[in-house]
Amino acid sequence: MSGSPDRVDVLVTMIDPDLPVPAYEHPGDAGLDLRSRESLRLGPGQRAMVPTGVTLALPPGYVALVCPRSGLAARHGIGLVNAPGVIDAGYRGEISVVIINHDPATDYEIQRGDRIAQLLVQPVSMAALVPVERLPGSHRGSGGFGSTGS
Repeated sequence: MSGSPDRVDVLVTMIDPDLPVPAYEHPGDAGLDLRSRESLRLGPGQRAMVPTGVTLALPPGYVALVCPRSGLAARHGIGLVNAPGVIDAGYRGEISVVIINHDPATDYEIQRGDRIAQLLVQPVSMAALVPVERLPGSHRGSGGFGSTGS
């Protein structure tokens, strides 16, 4: 697999050849559009695992992150339960998206072929954890969950 700092080649197979290969909607977009392989209705508060028909072979040292689409969130309250979803380089199964309807009163209809999420391909640094007796100090220390103010 070849690439450059701005591009990495990722092998893709479409389980459903009638769906388009994921693509960037506009030049400069960070995320490739993932589309639904099925039509379904999500009632208020319901979630579903929605298949996309996409399988990938990421090169070693890369991860694909499944992220929500901001327009669906803003207009319809549609989000992802496990955002971002992590697709590891060794995974070869179909990418599915766990979608939730946060709207308290309105159903949301997904049609086959609708753009439901976006896929960001990123390099990954592998951590070498080094056990120590004590961590070095920092300005923040152990403060978390709102400790830096509102």
